[in-house]
Amino acid sequence: MTSHAKLRSIAGVTERVSIAALLPADSPRTAGTSLEHVRRLATPAVDLPPIVVHRPSMRVVDGMHRLAVARARGDDTIAAQFVDVDAADVFVLAVELNQGDGLPLTLADRTAAAARIIESHREWSDRRIAAVTGLAANTVGAIRRRAGGREARLAARVGRDGRTRPGSTVQARLLASELIADNPGASLREIARAVGMSPATAGDVRARLLRGESPITPRQRVALREERSPLTLGQERRGGVGNLGDVVPRLRSDPSLRFTDGGRVLLRALDACVFDATQWERIAASVPSHHRAVIVELVRRSASAWQEFADRLVRQPDASEAMSGPA
Repeated sequence: MTSHAKLRSIAGVTERVSIAALLPADSPRTAGTSLEHVRRLATPAVDLPPIVVHRPSMRVVDGMHRLAVARARGDDTIAAQFVDVDAADVFVLAVELNQGDGLPLTLADRTAAAARIIESHREWSDRRIAAVTGLAANTVGAIRRRAGGREARLAARVGRDGRTRPGSTVQARLLASELIADNPGASLREIARAVGMSPATAGDVRARLLRGESPITPRQRVALREERSPLTLGQERRGGVGNLGDVVPRLRSDPSLRFTDGGRVLLRALDACVFDATQWERIAASVPSHHRAVIVELVRRSASAWQEFADRLVRQPDASEAMSGPA
């Protein structure tokens, strides 16, 4: 049973529980309890909704602000609803419940929560985690790539000012670009805090996206190309690309393709290349006989156009060669 289903199963069952018996929440709020929100809730005439408590551990799942109000009033007990979810799902349920009414989670809260759920629920899809955190699935995918990429495995660095910053500005810029695209109303300060970069760098990422450029700098793109292994480079020179089902997703993650108009058109066209034999057989079987001849002609012309495009790419010089010019 999912956490949502378990919560619905106890809806309406409210008990009074001793405040002294409760443990603090494993909260997704990175800034902790908001005193301002507690003051807003502390109205004597208002009955607070019941908090949610994990029965096995007696840890608050949702309602730390309401609990603070009850303590400030001098109450000994508080209304509570109990859930019996697995310990691994307590944090997930806390994130879900904090997406509702009351004080919403910040962008930094939701980003940090997604990173933690990716770690604790590795089998969950990006879309499922997005539904929990209120982020877009693409953003969750960017967080997952940042968590699993080679650069992200490098230890975070601590600057001279004592602030911890991510070890890879490339991965941070890519994640920032996803957050900017999915949260256009977010301030640069919110984006910077969620990703772990300066507001000035977040501003540079936003400016590059507005100009239709890649969020990473030309120097970083050159460094990424130089990081490719000799084996990968050898495969490219020989024309061998391996399993197409692996290659196309890898191309889709490259910002120089993903964040340019021409690159996005190419990626959409390449999606058809990953079909396997079974899929092609199913497609062929769906073609009605009275359209077969014209579709055969269209496909052959498309194959010819792809061949011309491949020949054009072979003839096209590298950007570094174009810039160097004749000796």
